[in-house]
Amino acid sequence: MAEILDAVRSKYGAVAESTLSSNYEGVKAVAEAFGYSAEELTSIPAEANMGLSCGNPTAIAHLRPGEVVVDLGSGGGLDVFLAAKMVGEEGRAIGIDMTPAMIERARANATSGGYTNVEFYQSTIDSIPLADASVDCVISNCVLNLAPDKPAVFREIARILKPGGRLAVSDIALKSELPEAIARSMAAYVGCIAGAISREDYRAGLMSAGFEHVEIVDSGKDLNAYTKVENQLGCCTPAMEEGSCCTPASDTPTLHEELSDLLSKYDVNEAAASVKVYAIKPQSTATATCCGPSCCS
Repeated sequence: MAEILDAVRSKYGAVAESTLSSNYEGVKAVAEAFGYSAEELTSIPAEANMGLSCGNPTAIAHLRPGEVVVDLGSGGGLDVFLAAKMVGEEGRAIGIDMTPAMIERARANATSGGYTNVEFYQSTIDSIPLADASVDCVISNCVLNLAPDKPAVFREIARILKPGGRLAVSDIALKSELPEAIARSMAAYVGCIAGAISREDYRAGLMSAGFEHVEIVDSGKDLNAYTKVENQLGCCTPAMEEGSCCTPASDTPTLHEELSDLLSKYDVNEAAASVKVYAIKPQSTATATCCGPSCCS
């Protein structure tokens, strides 16, 4: 587990320190491919988006003014800032991320964007620094698959949610067994593929943690969208003149380069899928109201 966490922290730290943002067409295209509108992306700091999404959890969370929402693996703050607008000044949007550089980037984005109802905390998502029953909704975007101890994460989510609180997550889940080369690849794990579990195991894990009304829906999105970011990491910025020379800071492949290489060799859509995950923490005295795609108004 320590090796996995170190690898994830290292790769995502490098992304956080890069110039990737919605100012790059490829980065913006990834976000749009997974469900963000152009209007949403221009309404928040460009640096909050680094092309790491596999869905848009704020579009499925049914957030309301005054609620407290927590984003697990919040990165540069993309979903936190969108959620902050939905919950309003009376609500709070909280980001949790284990990577120091991501927290630094998110807080800088919050300052530049003038957000007053957001907070960011550095922590792993299996030990969330929030009080019991203090949160209305937990969201996450392509991060739960990275957790080595998923049952611990599910229990933590249940702990911090209020009775009747809900989980609305975009993630990667498996449809079938991965090719051995991918299943054993650390690059594939860090790239959100090898750490994914089956939809059946996902459902069982959430129910074991005490959730009800669990729904896991294939979004139908093409995971090959990640290749749109290829060759956009490094010192180059959109403002640099055409033909200028940009030297990579390191010979080590970036997260997006490793993903692009992986996707060029395997059609991961055959075994994995972008999914929307819904679940409800039961009320203390009554059955929770379903808030999945088939029954939430």
